[in-house]
Order: sequence, then structure tokens, then C-alpha cells
Amino acid sequence: MESKFSLAEHFISINGEGQRAGELALFLRFTGCNLRCAWCDTLWAVDYDAPHEDVSLDELLGIARQAYGQGVKNVTLTGGEPLLQKDIAGLIKELLNIGLRVEIETNGAVDISPFICDGRPVFTMDYKLPSSGMEKTMMTANLALLTESDTLKFVCASHKDLDRAYEIIQEYAPVCRVYLSPVFGNIEPAEMVEFMKDKQLGEVRLQLQLHKFIWDPQKRGV
Repeated sequence: MESKFSLAEHFISINGEGQRAGELALFLRFTGCNLRCAWCDTLWAVDYDAPHEDVSLDELLGIARQAYGQGVKNVTLTGGEPLLQKDIAGLIKELLNIGLRVEIETNGAVDISPFICDGRPVFTMDYKLPSSGMEKTMMTANLALLTESDTLKFVCASHKDLDRAYEIIQEYAPVCRVYLSPVFGNIEPAEMVEFMKDKQLGEVRLQLQLHKFIWDPQKRGV
């Protein structure tokens, strides 16, 4: 039987974060997540039975080819947690074959090693900090698999989160790009900049979610 994917929504917008922030991308958002972060901004999509369409691989590839034909070079797989979708590896492979740059937004609690291969996707991977309530689920072995093409993202809601992010950076010395991102409305970006200066984090970037400044923070499909 052909695999079906639980597609919550798809749309073309700009990447709001990651190394290609500001570039147009096709977003494929899937339902279902193995975490329940306290500050999750897509809570409506974390349940496996959240509103969605059951779509085939061919249907997803049709959406992707149409976007590619409109000049879109990036596709972002997000959720929920996209790596939990059955046969997501097959989808990734076919999207790469189209010529799209495939980015996976993953929560740090799923093993990424099965997806490390030639011509692999890039990962924007979270490390969940104390305020999320999910730090105990982090698979730290993933950190060694990230390359310069990937991104490690620390979403921070407090100074305690910043301190913990610093500890992880010092302990694991990731070779990928490292971003600090504020939980919208919980911590001032200026406070985070001062922390970066104090800790001499010259290779770390502060990142604000662009889409939340362009559109209403609660708006979907952007």
C-alpha cells in the first residue's frame, strides 16, 4: 500500500529562520509531534489527528514541481515533527531529485542518522532548553552529525535558557551554524545581545523570526 503523509498545510512564503532566512520556500507542514514544548507556536499541528489531508508521495511531488516551476528553490519540511512521517526518507530523496534544496526543521528528539547520506538535506535542529520542559528528550548524539550546512537553534525564553545554551555550545563545540532565537514576547532580543557580548559568542547569531514581524504572529500559512 502506498504511504500517505499527514499534510496540515502547504504554502509558499519566505523562510523565517535558518541559513536561508528571507528566501522564498515551499513549506510542507505535517501533523504529529513527539514533544509538547511549553512555548510551542504550532500547537494546533502537534497531534497526529490534527486537521490534515492524507496525501500521496506523487501529490506532494506535484506540489513541489509546481513551486519549482514558479522559481522556488527551497522546500522546508516542518510540523509537528516531519521526521516522524512514514517514508519521509523517500520524499526527501525525490525532492532533492527535483533540484530543490531540502531543509528539515526537526526538534532534536529524533535520530537524524538515517537521513545522513550523499546529497542529504540540511537540518535546522532545535536543542530544547529548560523553559520548553522537553530538554530530557534531546538526542545529543545528533549534534556530532551536523555540518557547516546545518543549523543548531536554541529557542530561549529566559536567562536560564541562555546559560544552558552556552553550556551546550561549550561542551559540544558544534561545527554547524548556531543561532539563538527568542520566544516571541518572552525575552527581549537586546538582553540576548548583551549575553552574547558577555560570553564572547562571536560565532553565534541572534535570529528573529521574520514572519512574525511581517505578519500577525498567530497567522497561519505564512
